Amino acid sequence: MDKIREVIIYTDGACSGNPGPGGYGGILRSGSHHKEISGGFRKTTNNRMEILAAIKSLEALKYPCRVKLYSDSRYLVDAITKKWAVRWRANGWMRNRNDAAVNPDLWEQLLILCARHEVEFIWVKGHASTPENNRCDELAVAAAHRENLPPDFGFEEKTAVTTSLDLL
Repeated sequence: MDKIREVIIYTDGACSGNPGPGGYGGILRSGSHHKEISGGFRKTTNNRMEILAAIKSLEALKYPCRVKLYSDSRYLVDAITKKWAVRWRANGWMRNRNDAAVNPDLWEQLLILCARHEVEFIWVKGHASTPENNRCDELAVAAAHRENLPPDFGFEEKTAVTTSLDLL
């Protein structure tokens, strides 16, 4: 039986304006292997990029792994470690009786990936003395400033629907 691979992941999201052009960055390390990932969207939010950084990093793993995922996003870390996202899903993506959970499309993807891997989410202070977190921030900011960024359909379609309903 193969030993489960252990991976350390650092992630960060960035947005120029909120909403605005956004990007995510991730660093994956396992043994001597090191990989950096990044991507961006023309209009999104910082929180979406924080969640997407975790999703894209976990999607980059080819096999189920034991993961320590470091993020400076309390929103991301708390939603998983305090089981908020699990509760939101169980309640039909409602935070409570009146308020819908934000970003259910991304939380659903993340929960599926967390079921595939053993993931421990760990909060780190942003823009501090964690070199990997600082590098992820650089990757995310650079991605947000790329030319011809694609749309974040999960954000832009929801915004378009909300705007159309406001006009009725």
